[in-house]
Amino acid sequence: MFVPHYAMSGGTLIALAADEIVVCKHSVLGPIDPQLGQLPAASLIKVVEEKPIAEVDDQTLIMADVGRKAIRQVEAAATELLRKHMEEAKARDVATKLATGTWTHDYPISADEARSLGLPVSTDMPPEVLELMTLYPQPVRRQGGGVEYLPIPRYREGQKQGKT
Repeated sequence: MFVPHYAMSGGTLIALAADEIVVCKHSVLGPIDPQLGQLPAASLIKVVEEKPIAEVDDQTLIMADVGRKAIRQVEAAATELLRKHMEEAKARDVATKLATGTWTHDYPISADEARSLGLPVSTDMPPEVLELMTLYPQPVRRQGGGVEYLPIPRYREGQKQGKT
């Protein structure tokens, strides 16, 4: 699998199925920890384990139960995929690390870190893959940087004006 920029979450899970994960120097993979809505399954489980049960609402208890199941499912799938690259015990350990909230969901796993986990990672990205990527330009997201002028609200007579 070629990862010219990033493969996060489900993308990482797909990468684990490959015989080799080829990345660029600054490409990253991401954890495969399940998310339930906007919440990490591992964090829901932690809340239920740390708070007295009487202080946990039913919705959170249900979400934690679903979270446990989701983590088990992802761990099992990842272990199965990793077994072709490493021994069963190592595959289980790596799957657990990737699936159980070791890091935040957006944590960037570098090529070196992925290799240290035992993943079959190479940084020999063929130039043809990068050339192909230039045919599919992505929209550029703007984040501030410029000055935006907003109209100053006019105050009606008798209205108290605030300091600017």
